Formats: sequence, structure tokens, C-alpha cells
Amino acid sequence: MKYSLQSAAALTGMLLSAIPCAANDFFLKDGDKVVMMGDSITEQHLYSSYVEAWALTRFPAKDIRFFNVGIGGDGAGGGSERFKRDVLTLAATAMTVNFGMNDCGGPGSTFNEGQYKNFTTAMQKIADQAKIANIRVAWCTTTPAEVMDEGPSVLPFIQNLEKFSAAVKQTAAANGNALFIDQFHPFVAAIDKARAANPKNRIGGGDVVHPGPPGQALMAAEILKGMGFPPLVAAAEINVASRKVIQQVNCTIDEIKIAADGTIQFQQKDNALPFFPETDAKGILQWVPIREQMNDYHLKIVGLKPGQYEVRLGGVKVADGSAAELGAGVNLAAAVLSTGPIAEQLKSVWSAINAKNSYFHDKIFGGVLRAGGVPEFMEITQEQVEAKRSAVFNERMKKMPELFEAIRKSLVIQAHRVEIVPVTAK
Repeated sequence: MKYSLQSAAALTGMLLSAIPCAANDFFLKDGDKVVMMGDSITEQHLYSSYVEAWALTRFPAKDIRFFNVGIGGDGAGGGSERFKRDVLTLAATAMTVNFGMNDCGGPGSTFNEGQYKNFTTAMQKIADQAKIANIRVAWCTTTPAEVMDEGPSVLPFIQNLEKFSAAVKQTAAANGNALFIDQFHPFVAAIDKARAANPKNRIGGGDVVHPGPPGQALMAAEILKGMGFPPLVAAAEINVASRKVIQQVNCTIDEIKIAADGTIQFQQKDNALPFFPETDAKGILQWVPIREQMNDYHLKIVGLKPGQYEVRLGGVKVADGSAAELGAGVNLAAAVLSTGPIAEQLKSVWSAINAKNSYFHDKIFGGVLRAGGVPEFMEITQEQVEAKRSAVFNERMKKMPELFEAIRKSLVIQAHRVEIVPVTAK
């Protein structure tokens, strides 16, 4: 069943009325090396990879390189102690910090003044080191635990996490060149919405502490919103009567043709791509429409004769709708993410990102920087470990440019043929 334009048309006004964000307002810049630091939630490589994919598909011409240095069981104290090894070694220019879940004592814990003080002290130590190195920091609250019991989502442990989230905000406010991002409250709001519909509903797709793809897609969206991520992918408007392009934003429209049967055809070359982890994270969309919030892929065809039409990309039907819906303007993001040439290209992008992240995590971060318990670093002295770590790190890092280049090549956008085809009544 192909995507209907009706639901997209209803979202168009909301998307276009949203506060616009210029590309130069986005927190991440061309040339950035972005280190994403955190605990096991980060080490899952879900929200971090989603942030990476969204940023790179929205800005495919920019060279932004991501490194995940999440460690299961870690907290802000560990992050502070390993800052030189895991952040400075990678020559970071920007970073995200995502701690709090372990710092507050884990599931079932209540507020402890000593743990809170340790957390704020360690966070400030991270901030101090980042300022010395001139690294821009996005301070992210942790997500709430999603308890499996039926009943209220806000329990003493969740309230404890909220206090630690407030400490993250205070850290950001106390330090210049910093950004505060609240994942906690939007996640709680989604949990509450789901439970109000049915107490058995769970949104995250994971366990109590670790969200699965749906929850981590929400995390990524909130992080990017906090960074000033621009929702517009591309916007095209064509007037059929005049055969003219009325609007082409972040895209180029060429070769408009109108056939005798009323088919409209043109070539469209976009400067960006939409993104959403369509296969794994759809479950979040019934509670938070982040796919459309994060991707405005806008098409407006004015002057069509009344009737129903198919929208085809590269000869593949991606959607259908009425002349009135197309004339009002529609967001095709969900349609093109589902099938057609854009969906196919995104598979290649996602594959390249995962190949890079797997190599870095397994061969460099886990295999060299951490190096604890790795066979090739066992049964030798500490001095030998450090010498070998440096040599192996430098050798294995030589492969990273090749992996980043594969991502860059996967992001090269080709023009595709768009057809608006009248549907003949049967």
C-alpha cells in the first residue's frame, strides 16, 4: 500500500510555520570532529548513529566526522578521567555529553546528596577540560527510565533522574561555549501520552534503562532539535498553467514537461536528503511524529485538473493524492523514505555509517584506547602497553579516512525524475 498524501497535507502548515533555522545556526559545523561521550545508552550506537545520519544527510556537502566513546556502566566521573584519552586523542572540536543514569544510582535509587555533588563536580571537570581544548559542548540530559510496571511513569527514581537532569542544565549555564539539550522531559511526555492511551503501552522498545530504536530515534530528534537542526530538506513548487517553477529551495528543478494525458514530469536535484530509521523505529511515530517534524520534503503542484494523481520518483510510485492536496502542498518525507530512489540511497548511507562505527568501536576504541582484557595487550608491562597502544592506534586510524570517504560517496545526490501522473478511473 503506497503512502497517501492526505496525512502529509495536514502536516504542511505546521512544518512551514515552524521557526526557520539557517544552516549556519546549526551547532555542528563543517570540519567538525564530534565525540559523543556517555554510558551504555550511548555505547549502543543507536541515537548516536541516528544523529550522525540525520546531520550528514541534511548537510551532505559538509565534512563532519563522528566518534562514539560511550562505555557501559560509566558516569561523569569516568568521562572526566578519560577525557584526554577519548576526546583529545581524537582531536575533537565538538562533543555531546550524556550522563546521569548511573551517576544517580541506577534503577530504584532515590536522591543522594553525595552522588549529586560527585556528579556536578565531575561534569564541571569535563567542562573545564573542554574549555581548555576549545571544544564546543552539547550537554544532554539522560533519558528517563521506562518502568515496566503499570501505573504512573513518574516514580521516585524518575524524579531522582529529573534532579540530575537539572544539574546538567546548571552545568551548561555555568560554562560558556555550551549548549543544553533536554531529552528527559520530551521522553516523559511521550511515555505519559502512550500510557494514557493504554497503561500497557511502552514507547522505547528496549528495557527499563536502555531504549531500543524507537526511543533512541526520539533521543536523536531531541538532540538535533536542541542543536538547531533545520527541518527543511527541499521545497519545490510548480505552476502547471505557466509551466514555471515558482519555488525551488535547497533543490534545482529542470526540464518541465507536460504530456497530452496530463502527466507532469521534471528533473529534481536536491541538496539534502530526508532521514528516519524507517525499518526499526516506526513505533515511536504514533506518539511523536518525529519523521515529519525532522523532514520537510515539500512538493506543491498548482493548477492540476481535478482528479487523483500518482507521484512517482525514478519511475517508482511513492504516493497518491488529489489535485487539491497537491495544490495545497504536501510533505513527501514519509513517502520517499519508504520506497524509491531516495530510500535506496539511504540504505547505502546507513550501511557506510554502520561500517565506520563498527570498525571504530571494535578495532580502535574497544581494541586500542580501552584495551582492557584485549588479548594482544595482555601479559606485557604497562610501559609496553602504552607504546603498543600508540603504535596500534596510529596504524588502525589510517583506515578511518577510507571509511569516512565511503560515507561521503554514499551521500552524493543524483537528480531524479519526478512524475505527477493522473489516475484513470476504472
